[in-house]
Amino acid sequence: MSYTHEELGGVCAMSPAFASADAGSMTATHTIDVDNLADGLDRAIRDGIHMIACLGTFGQVWNLLWEEWQDAVVASIQSVNKRVPLMLGVTTANPREITRRMQFVREQGGEGVLLGLPYYDPLPVRDIPTMYREVAELFPDISIMIYHNPPNHRVHIPVSVFPELVKLPNIVAMKDSHRTPSEFIRLHEVIDGHIAHISNTFQIYPYLEMGAAGIWNHSLWSGPWPVLAAWNAAKAGDVAKTKAVMHDMQAAGGGAESRYGEITTHAYAGYIKIGEVRPPFAWGMRDPEARAQAEAKAKKGADKWLQLCEKYRPEVEASGVAPI
Repeated sequence: MSYTHEELGGVCAMSPAFASADAGSMTATHTIDVDNLADGLDRAIRDGIHMIACLGTFGQVWNLLWEEWQDAVVASIQSVNKRVPLMLGVTTANPREITRRMQFVREQGGEGVLLGLPYYDPLPVRDIPTMYREVAELFPDISIMIYHNPPNHRVHIPVSVFPELVKLPNIVAMKDSHRTPSEFIRLHEVIDGHIAHISNTFQIYPYLEMGAAGIWNHSLWSGPWPVLAAWNAAKAGDVAKTKAVMHDMQAAGGGAESRYGEITTHAYAGYIKIGEVRPPFAWGMRDPEARAQAEAKAKKGADKWLQLCEKYRPEVEASGVAPI
């Protein structure tokens, strides 16, 4: 396998699916803007993020043609160039399609994948270990990050499944948000030493103290410094500062971006060029009044987030970014 659980953690940037100017068209066939993708990932790495996961929900793995997914995989691998761990999303409603995607990742030199459950019908809990086992054994050289997303994948993976999952050496991480503190404690009695648990940013306190290895985030694509400041404070054990940064981010709407591809703060913050909106979201934006309202909301969110960047960027750049 490529990555061990010890190598994974810190701030995990959940990458968007950088879109071309014609992405709103129903006839567009190559809507990944590979240049903007390369520039965006490169900037985030240079500013100190620890790992990247692309082609998740925010990365619209479910909303790309096969060729577009390939474009994103190739461009991401080339841009990251092994500077930080890279997890490439291979989740699909069709279990056999996972094999096809994993094979392409292997052929392109990818080292890790972000893999959620097939989601057209809820997968029975009894079959979750079987799915991950078959994929892990077919691709023992590729590290797997479990993508736990119950709202979209329709199943909450219970603690009872993990004694089987930790037997698979190339399952090394999990992106997660959906654990109560009591369940989190029980889970870590099983996964510690096996699976790096990447929690939601707003769980950084207290979950980092309880065993989480890192945090995942979308908002940093409007500027990463508030998120990095929260990470630095939490790693330093400064609870008061961690809470203060979390409060600031919450007051700013967490960047107020949409997960699902609508007009986002990222379009106006100037940190990346995220691109146009794809269908089905493009349909609602064809009404001039609706688009104007969405743009106004996104601009307002961007302004709030940029104020936080001005506040936290100097201290992050002065002190550096805490390691995982």
